[in-house]
Amino acid sequence: MDVSESFGEMLPWLKKYQEAVIVIKVGGHAMVDPAARSSMIKDIVTLKYLGARPVIVHGGGPEIDAMMKRMGKTPKFVSGLRVTDEETLEIVRMVLVGNVSADICSLISKHGGNGVGMVGSDGDLIVARRKAPEKAVIDGKETEVDFGWVGETVRINPKILNILMENEYIPVISPIGYDAEGNCLNLNADTAAGDIAAAINARSLVSLTDVDGVMMDPSKKETLLSQLNIAQCYDLIEKGVISKGMIPKILSSISVVKSGIQSVHIINGNIPHALLQELLTDKGIGTCITKE
Repeated sequence: MDVSESFGEMLPWLKKYQEAVIVIKVGGHAMVDPAARSSMIKDIVTLKYLGARPVIVHGGGPEIDAMMKRMGKTPKFVSGLRVTDEETLEIVRMVLVGNVSADICSLISKHGGNGVGMVGSDGDLIVARRKAPEKAVIDGKETEVDFGWVGETVRINPKILNILMENEYIPVISPIGYDAEGNCLNLNADTAAGDIAAAINARSLVSLTDVDGVMMDPSKKETLLSQLNIAQCYDLIEKGVISKGMIPKILSSISVVKSGIQSVHIINGNIPHALLQELLTDKGIGTCITKE
């Protein structure tokens, strides 16, 4: 494809995303490779210069796990959530705010943008409550699990995000909420990104992860499903095509499009320029989930 053909394909998409808010959830596994991380952030800044309004919500699982092990702690997960005692919470805050967010903001600046790191207490952004204990099957036994300082979103206050976007900043949000007593709570980044996308009336939510999308056969890239609606997602879950760790991502995506967001995109952030290929080309590069 020559330059004119490429631009001709991109033009309708560029028009569609003018002034559109795009929430980009950057998963920790998509940030492990420094070169891929830098390329990813460069693409986000490019979207900003093309007229979109990106908002970043980031994870940091691999970095948190590594820091916990360095401090002699073993990461524990139940139902995909990190069980968070007080010491783990301090590690989560230190890594997400001090390392991951700072690194993303630095890369945004390097590529010509202006990033602002945020947590839930900034501008009363994310009000949360502590997740109640629930029963789960562990080692074949049903056990009541206390998740510790894990939170669930109560409400999102988008005012500060709107102010930042109107002034040409790219918000970079660490998924840390605060309850009515001022306690810090560890939030699931996928869920937080969806809640934020709904609150600021985003056009799209993009999840940058370490998988290519939904595939009929995970071992064969050619079986990638580029477009799915809600009914098809449920059908693939029932048939076992969508399984294991992909299930919570898809269920979260379904919830997001039900809230009014036009589309959710699951793409491999380790592929160079995956974000631009997904949003600005007809075919895309990952899986796009819509309501109908």
